[in-house]
Amino acid sequence: MKKRINIPLLLIVLGLSWFCLGFLIFPNINTVIQTFFHEGSFSLEPVAKLLKSQRAMDSLKNSFILAVTLTVSVNLIGVFLVLIMEYFEIKGAKFLKLGYYTTLIYSGVVLVSGYKFIYDKNGFVTKLIQSIVPSYTASWFHGFLAVAFVMTFACTSNHVLFLSNAIKKLDFSTIEAAKTMGASKLRILFQIVFPTLKPTLFALTILTFLTGLAATSAPMILGGREFETITPMILTFSRSHSSRNLATILALILGIATIILLSFMMKSERKGNFMSISKVKVDFQKQKIDHPIVNIFVHVFAYAIFILYAVPVILIILFSFTDAASISSGTLALDRMTIKNYALAFSSLKALQPYLVSLVYGLVASFLVVALCLLCSRLIHRYPNSKLIVFLEYILMIPWLLPTTLIAIGLSISFNQPTPFTFNSILTGTVWLLLLGYIIIKIPFTLRMTKSVFFNINTEITEAAQNLGANSFYTFRRVILPIVLPATAGVFALNFIAILQDYDLTVFLYHPLYEPLGVMIRNATANQTVADTKALSLVYSVIIMVMSTIIMYLVYSDSSFVKKLFRTWRDRKNELSNDL
Repeated sequence: MKKRINIPLLLIVLGLSWFCLGFLIFPNINTVIQTFFHEGSFSLEPVAKLLKSQRAMDSLKNSFILAVTLTVSVNLIGVFLVLIMEYFEIKGAKFLKLGYYTTLIYSGVVLVSGYKFIYDKNGFVTKLIQSIVPSYTASWFHGFLAVAFVMTFACTSNHVLFLSNAIKKLDFSTIEAAKTMGASKLRILFQIVFPTLKPTLFALTILTFLTGLAATSAPMILGGREFETITPMILTFSRSHSSRNLATILALILGIATIILLSFMMKSERKGNFMSISKVKVDFQKQKIDHPIVNIFVHVFAYAIFILYAVPVILIILFSFTDAASISSGTLALDRMTIKNYALAFSSLKALQPYLVSLVYGLVASFLVVALCLLCSRLIHRYPNSKLIVFLEYILMIPWLLPTTLIAIGLSISFNQPTPFTFNSILTGTVWLLLLGYIIIKIPFTLRMTKSVFFNINTEITEAAQNLGANSFYTFRRVILPIVLPATAGVFALNFIAILQDYDLTVFLYHPLYEPLGVMIRNATANQTVADTKALSLVYSVIIMVMSTIIMYLVYSDSSFVKKLFRTWRDRKNELSNDL
């Protein structure tokens, strides 16, 4: 009997193939062709031109210097924070977490702008220092040290999330066994705890290095001409037709470095095995610091770092309620507190426009990427042995291997003329290109999260639905979707917040008439910006932080609505499993 062709499945696979070929493969290949085969023949002239550009070579050197610096500084601060929160007994540890977790509610250009606002020559902290030391230089917060300082504290969010979870999973019985054998707490920390955490630390080191290599906001806002890095230089070169090839070459170098480092990370992770050897796992208990002097030092340092994290957030909130004169002079006074800035932010459509633009982009892009990845995850889960589906999955992970700048340049170059993939339409210079860019960069994370949820579904449930005569679409809509919905909602929320304050991709692709929040906040950091614009940027920053806090609570808090909803659907799933 001739096998019946599944027309819907065929159309879905063809649609995914068109998307992968047109928007994940073609732009990157076309970027290489346009760079090295610009006039029909192969030429290394762009490379030679890059090598002759002292400014470009300095930006490459600075990026690698920053990346190496951050791998040391971020790991030191990040590991210390996690030890304070999860490993040692510290007075007020729960209170300290409030400061250490601030990088989870604001990041990127919002965070860097906040640091610049308080540490700049007219900033509150600088004014405070000068009141104590009148001879102190006002314009001290710029260049390499300022960039490294801000990024060191900004990039510990991965340690707070992932290394904290790794420490919570430590086997306490191994530590107890070492104690009974006379090992000191310092020796246990370095010979038992850190080796167990080695895979996580290694992954975080690679990610930190890549973050420093592709840094955009901090070098652009704080580095200035004295410390330019690759990504700001790419943006500068891409704005001129004569130097666009230099921007592409720099982006390709960044892409090659990213691919090499991520490949090395995955290869090392496959070889590594650092699991606990204990057969009976015992929950971890926090360790006391017995030495009184060390204990005092650790507490003092922990609270000092807390102040560094908390002060920018507190001052951004306070200054968002002050008048324009206070914002310009960096002074706080109770008699100048006002809600006029918030009234101004919501007084007209023009004032609301950056927020509304980012809001629409965030909602639409997050919905579309989640819908796409749910569909792909369903195919991967249902056809795990299909070579075509496996190949499509690998293609969908391409954005994970490439820096945002290379993706942005590829989209700009490839779709500035009609192509079959865009049905002979031009996307460059339209509002659609940025939406497409957001979807592309969020695919790897969303796919990995949704796919893991699908593979936790009991297959007996779907088989039972099919045996009762339900078709694939009905099974997905009424059985599978309710189970994966809570986790999917969390992924949607995280994508939305990331897009809302994105700058790295946005600055390359946004439409000039529809300025998103990230670009608006970046422009507000310029010295020539009027005070009202700075006030609006502070208001927008506070709104972003409030929204991020609510969403992080919904996603990560055990008492949140999302977790309760998840438990409800999990109970429903268990009831269905028991009935079967």
